[in-house]
Amino acid sequence: MSDTTDTQRDPMLGRRGLLRGAALGAVAPLLPPATATAAASTSPTATPSASASASASASLRWLGTSGWRIDVDDRTVLFDPYLTRFKTGLFEGAFRADTELSTDPELVREHIGAPELVLVSHSHWDHIADVPYIAKSTGARVVGTETTYHLLVAFGVDPGQISVVKGGEVLDFGGITVEVAASLHSRNNKYSYFAPGTLTTPPPAPPRTIADLPEGDTLAFQVTAGNGGPSMFLMGASDFSERAVQGLRPDLAMVAVPSSTATHRYVSRLLRALGGPDVVVPVHWDNFEEPLGMPPRRDPSMDLDGFLAQVHRESPASRIAVPDYRTVYGGDMRPRS
Repeated sequence: MSDTTDTQRDPMLGRRGLLRGAALGAVAPLLPPATATAAASTSPTATPSASASASASASLRWLGTSGWRIDVDDRTVLFDPYLTRFKTGLFEGAFRADTELSTDPELVREHIGAPELVLVSHSHWDHIADVPYIAKSTGARVVGTETTYHLLVAFGVDPGQISVVKGGEVLDFGGITVEVAASLHSRNNKYSYFAPGTLTTPPPAPPRTIADLPEGDTLAFQVTAGNGGPSMFLMGASDFSERAVQGLRPDLAMVAVPSSTATHRYVSRLLRALGGPDVVVPVHWDNFEEPLGMPPRRDPSMDLDGFLAQVHRESPASRIAVPDYRTVYGGDMRPRS
């Protein structure tokens, strides 16, 4: 999740903390999908990349937060699929670290299709909470950190179904290539991480609350469909290792919107390291405790407009596509009819 407060205490020690302060007011609605699409279409267009001819082979659906469903022909890859979106008090200024974990199987099945791969950036609840059910019910292979591995084993997922990665791996899944980059979690205004910590063994009992889920280090992934693309850079938090992503040159960059200025020149450094993506897609700016059936509503701690202005200034050749939950996009991040 994104860190947004100067007063957060570590919930891993059983303490409750207030993540949102006085800045938390009424959650402002996002522009309707038609307006967002129109705004994206007026952004500067990049020169078509070599992957444009292959874009029809892939489709994308934003699952809210940093989550994505990527379909390549008849194969499905999920990234950080958090769909149940239960209430924790986070967006009301009364965060409860002892909120019990829950999954809505019917809701999850509605959105995931038949996934072959599940990529997990890190182990906070808004990224991993539905992954145990998805893994056990579909048999999908999960790729993530050692901490993610130990948590999923504690949840009863078959260890043989989980692939531990550290960053630097280039995995060939026969027509779908996954490049793994070591990454970093975002920090709050006090330069602190939310719920840090790693696991080297499974916990003695299945995690019960969101406080039982440490970050466990953070990864980014680049998924490439076929030999010609498109290639999609996927982030789960708003920081990164500049050296780890240098030269990836994705067609699409799903970039997490920062909630603080703790990271020096975040947007300019990231876009330069990625080589100026054709399309930049802002993620992790929404209220992820509201149902996916509703239009996205902004997290009031996120300056989405300011982020978009920075992207336009730093990479004017990149087209900006603000996603909607209910839209299916092609591999060029243009809505499909």
